[in-house]
Amino acid sequence: MLTLTAGKKAAMDRLSTKEGIISALAIDQRGALKKMIKALDAEPTDAHIEGFKELVSSELTPYASSILLDPEYGLPAAKARHEDAGLLLAYEKTGYDATTPGRLPDLLADWSVLRLKEQGADAIKFLLYYDVDEDQAINHQKHVFIERLGSECAEEDLPFYLELVSYDAQNSDAGSLEYAKVKPHKVNEMMKEFSKPQYKVDVLKVEVPVNMNYVEGFATGETAYTKAEAANYFLEQSQATDLPFIFLSAGVSTELFQQTLVFAKEAGSTFNGVLCGRATWKNGVKPYIESGEAAAREWLQKEGRENIEGLNKVLAQTASSWFEKVQVAEEAVMK
Repeated sequence: MLTLTAGKKAAMDRLSTKEGIISALAIDQRGALKKMIKALDAEPTDAHIEGFKELVSSELTPYASSILLDPEYGLPAAKARHEDAGLLLAYEKTGYDATTPGRLPDLLADWSVLRLKEQGADAIKFLLYYDVDEDQAINHQKHVFIERLGSECAEEDLPFYLELVSYDAQNSDAGSLEYAKVKPHKVNEMMKEFSKPQYKVDVLKVEVPVNMNYVEGFATGETAYTKAEAANYFLEQSQATDLPFIFLSAGVSTELFQQTLVFAKEAGSTFNGVLCGRATWKNGVKPYIESGEAAAREWLQKEGRENIEGLNKVLAQTASSWFEKVQVAEEAVMK
């Protein structure tokens, strides 16, 4: 069971619904958002990125418990969020250095946990790419790095949300059938590793343990798992950690993500919510770039809102409260 300080518990409450479900909106994308704009034959500018994030925040945070943003482009959006929505700020540089083996993590040079806290962060999010089977020297560097980061968050009494994205150093195609077959091992073993107390992680933000496009009944072609096998991997994932954990949408469609949450619940997963990004807002980029702010706002008010409210309905039926996974540390009050 996770032990939280009173300060961390209060911050976790601000990020969640009153029932203890994390229904968070993610738009900390930087490189990915630029690629989406370039795909529309437009050259992304800082004003594009900041403006779209601000629109998403103002229009959709009334329906989310919190929003995840980056301090590079997202601070205007943080100020535009609904007064009841909590704020997570990302601490990692976007992407990774593809010229160096290991997808090594790196921090934003101009920021610290203290400085993010001063910008109103209720929690810190950090993205780590991790292959449990990679060279031990590379993974040792990552372990030490996350220990350092966990200690920094603990010092500032802010919850530490660790986002884990699996990969295979021997196979760069994460969408392949071959990777789908090893993904459950990669995802569930890394969850076990970063649930260890030395990392001081408070919430794990993770992938689902299978590629749903290769699950019997969901797949349109080849399959990697029967429904029973996939369900067992979801249960194993849930049993791999005592920490609260939430699912990321990983860019899949809104419909598939919602179906996945139902499948997880039926499999016995006790996940505690989502940090959902592109599945909610990605189709709003096109009207924003091609027709402007008013068109994007209209899309967000209709389809964006429908996406997030539909997700909230599914969460209400599928997610478990994180209250059951934490206790609050008794803290001596100096007289």
